[in-house]
Amino acid sequence: VFLSRNFRCDCGNSKFKNLQCKLLPEKGKVNSGNKYNDNFYGLYCTCKRPYPDPEDEIPDEMIQCIVCEDWFHGRHLGAVPPESGDFHEMVCQACMNHCHFLWAYASQLAVPALTKVNSLEDEGVVLKVEENEEQKKEIKKESGVEHQETKEEKQMEQFNEPSTSSGYGYCSKLLEKFPVKTAKTPSESSFCKLKELQSKQFLKKDTATFWPSNWRSKLCTCEDCLKMYLELEVQFLTDECDTVLAYENKGTSDQETERRDPLMDTLNSMNRVQQVELICEYNDLKTELTDYLRRFADEGTVVKREDIQHFFEEFQSRKRQRTNRMQYYCS
Repeated sequence: VFLSRNFRCDCGNSKFKNLQCKLLPEKGKVNSGNKYNDNFYGLYCTCKRPYPDPEDEIPDEMIQCIVCEDWFHGRHLGAVPPESGDFHEMVCQACMNHCHFLWAYASQLAVPALTKVNSLEDEGVVLKVEENEEQKKEIKKESGVEHQETKEEKQMEQFNEPSTSSGYGYCSKLLEKFPVKTAKTPSESSFCKLKELQSKQFLKKDTATFWPSNWRSKLCTCEDCLKMYLELEVQFLTDECDTVLAYENKGTSDQETERRDPLMDTLNSMNRVQQVELICEYNDLKTELTDYLRRFADEGTVVKREDIQHFFEEFQSRKRQRTNRMQYYCS
């Protein structure tokens, strides 16, 4: 079953009658957040074929789109995907048309495809293009917004840096008497990275796009852009925890936690005497419980809850008797 980021269970609503949800008993009749596409019926990609496809003899890796979360054959993306290690996320053709603003970022951030599928006239239209050579230079450069931010940061650093001139003391006294408000940085005001990129030339194609690991952090988060993300239902694009890399790191961390031995963690938090006592108690419990359960195995009888309770009661009783018989000597 294919599960999307917005999927919620349907138990307890009109899809499953006479079945109450144990997690949310007061669930509504319809779950409007669920969107059932072809993936829920085992069909994927633009070719709407199952995976694995018994009739498809072409070896082709499937790649998931981070927006619609559908899976696509590499040959059905409109462009030849880069090597798998060169990009971290993909946005399919349909989602690029839906999220048209991404084309402005693609010229600066996206990982280029290996080869072009069609000619330039067939594969897209050039927006705000004056010279092809200039467009190529823009793609190779880092984001113009980043250069602008860096320049403004340097100006702020120079403004805040103490001056070594003789007039610094006089200026500081004036500032104490007549404080001025600190100028807002572009991120704090209404400055929009997207508008800055859209004012430059960029190429819009009818293909999927491929993105590096940190591209989401460079999306604009001004008020207008956040409103646009919400209207397009792609507000998750600004969430770094939503990335594939974040899920992989979380899965690795959870596996490491599961592999940790709770007994060893407890031992590491104790001193030497406590460690020895705990190990002895653990070995005694293990030996006696093994002998106790072996009797049931030899007789072919089922171990019941009452049997386990009886064992631990007897075990605690024997432990108290051993403790009471201990003699303590003064040195």
